[in-house]
Amino acid sequence: MSAQEDTAVSETPGIHDAEIEQLFGAGGALGGAVGSYRPRHSQTAMAKAIASAIANRGTLIAEAGTGTGKTFAYLVPALLWGGKVIVSTGTKTLQDQLYTRDIPTVRKALQAPVSVALLKGRSNYVCHFHLERTLQNGRLTAREDVGYLREISRFMKTTSSGDKAELTKVPETASVWNLVTSTRDTCFGSECQYYQDCFVMKARKEAQQADVVVVNHHLFFADVALKDTGIAELLPAANTVIFDEAHQLPETATLFFGDTVSTSQVLELCRDVLAEGLSHARDGADWARLVAPVERAARDLRLAFPEDSVRLALNQIAASSVFFPALDTLKDCMGDMIAVLEKQAERAETIQQCRDRANEILRQLENWNVLPGAAPTKPAADKPGKEEAGTEAPQEKQFYVQWVEAYSSSLQLHRTPLSIAPIFNKQRESTPRSWIFTSATLAVKRDFNHYASQMGLWNEPAQSWPSPFDYEQQGILYVPQHLPQPNSFEYTDAVIDAALPIIEAAGGRCFFLCTTLRAVNRAAERLRAEFEARQLPYPLFVQGEAGRTELLDRFRAAGNGVLIGSQSFWEGVDVRGDALSLVIIDKLPFSPPDDPVLAARIAEMEKQGLNGFVHHQLPAAIINLKQGAGRLIRDEGDRGVLMICDPRIISKNYGRRIWQSLPPFKRTREAAVVQEFFRQQAASRAEEQAAASQPEPDLA
Repeated sequence: MSAQEDTAVSETPGIHDAEIEQLFGAGGALGGAVGSYRPRHSQTAMAKAIASAIANRGTLIAEAGTGTGKTFAYLVPALLWGGKVIVSTGTKTLQDQLYTRDIPTVRKALQAPVSVALLKGRSNYVCHFHLERTLQNGRLTAREDVGYLREISRFMKTTSSGDKAELTKVPETASVWNLVTSTRDTCFGSECQYYQDCFVMKARKEAQQADVVVVNHHLFFADVALKDTGIAELLPAANTVIFDEAHQLPETATLFFGDTVSTSQVLELCRDVLAEGLSHARDGADWARLVAPVERAARDLRLAFPEDSVRLALNQIAASSVFFPALDTLKDCMGDMIAVLEKQAERAETIQQCRDRANEILRQLENWNVLPGAAPTKPAADKPGKEEAGTEAPQEKQFYVQWVEAYSSSLQLHRTPLSIAPIFNKQRESTPRSWIFTSATLAVKRDFNHYASQMGLWNEPAQSWPSPFDYEQQGILYVPQHLPQPNSFEYTDAVIDAALPIIEAAGGRCFFLCTTLRAVNRAAERLRAEFEARQLPYPLFVQGEAGRTELLDRFRAAGNGVLIGSQSFWEGVDVRGDALSLVIIDKLPFSPPDDPVLAARIAEMEKQGLNGFVHHQLPAAIINLKQGAGRLIRDEGDRGVLMICDPRIISKNYGRRIWQSLPPFKRTREAAVVQEFFRQQAASRAEEQAAASQPEPDLA
């Protein structure tokens, strides 16, 4: 599926093209609402195309280059057309930005009397019941959680939303949040004594009544899969669904249309069974002796794989592995515990809830096909709510791959669909409405086939609008010479050796993006030592040493920092101006070869006569690379260098397809050209600073 050219769009019923042109044009309403607004032809054309799709209840795949202004391009026609609109974003940060800044701006410009609601997953809202329970029993695992719990308790007395994002004093990653929020398993729903005051229920009610509801992809698909969080109730009334950062949808949907159960869930359940049994039915069982075999079986299952990190498809596990008997033992022990919970459930709602959780975990364990050497299998028709939620009926040919993933202290059993296309298509076709998929990275050299096939959007219209930035004047693509192959032992050190003179020429101001955490750690170790040895004054910010938002704030404030990160910094990060002038990418971002789902998908494609590398791995890597490259130029005034170190972009036949998909920077393989570019940039900045420091002339 190739992109349509940026052509004129026919008049849209109810929204005239002239109206959109006036709104987006010089002196239009948007310019009055946004002080720095600049009219862009591509933004206006995109808004017309989206207006047409909305009016005709159609589908549109819309790729808009960085700087196009796609947010306004979809919000204006959506708000003008009316009806209920669901906007789903890639992250909670973008969700908050839409709700607090972008939608209010467009609503004011259009003078549109629309109501807006923000809806997040239940884990984002403080739960009255679980907060009170935690305050009473004080089961805190970290010393700092005592202070955090005190802050949350104060917060509850003043908040109207209960959204933990409002409480910046408690880090989002603090473990105490798990104790004061609910999950689908631990929520009592209408039977809860705090139901009338529940923040989750309030947020859902507001969403039901609002014209525009802002959600994120995880919430959208969690609800479609589980009917749990309110979107399933909103969808029937929605006229329009808009996915921003739509390139993330295949991965997110795969996560939620699959099934995962872990030994951590089992251990958490055992902890709660022990606590609730001792609290409400002390005489009903020897609770410690009841949970001990289950805990031991869960830990033994994890120890079936002695490595700290492993990912194996079911057919890669040896038939003689202790994994299979260990799994049987865990199921047997779970059954024994459930038998006792059944007898004691009537004594307390919390024990009844533990019983329900235990039954669900056992169901997942039993559904997981444990026959050694089994191929991907059809799903069992026993997952409550799945058919109603829009997934496949059991008789349909929808295959899953089953695989295990071991972490240092947990083992996860996954059951992942090979394709989400049939599942998502059934959901999309359930009720006529318009579906808009937009992102800066959906196509490979203006070809949308890869994305369309992943999402089941065959034969749907797709259009692409170029970035308004002058990439040839604003930046350089630099591929250094003489680097070893990426699979060589010395590769990361060779990349750092090539990067150091460029970082120095740029004066820091660099994102160093890696494809693995191992490379992040090695780069941090080397650069920290090199900066100290060379007395280079560049602050170093490393993923994992602080939260992403904090690292970015510190990087911007420093002005000459070097930030080293992996996948979480490749997208959704916006640093404008001089603080970022160099983006280094260590390798082409191909998916890891040990990914069981990828291997199964490639095998299935090859059965159909397709080439797994050409038709899946390469386009996926290109879209990911475009995201990383997009961190560099974020504004018309930005200047910088994109340094891609992987020699395959030059030496391999497919390399041409990769760099043709990137922004049209000037290209060089000479470090001297890059160093001269930065020298000129430094000279220009010095001249601007000198001019700015000159006193105003005395005109008296």
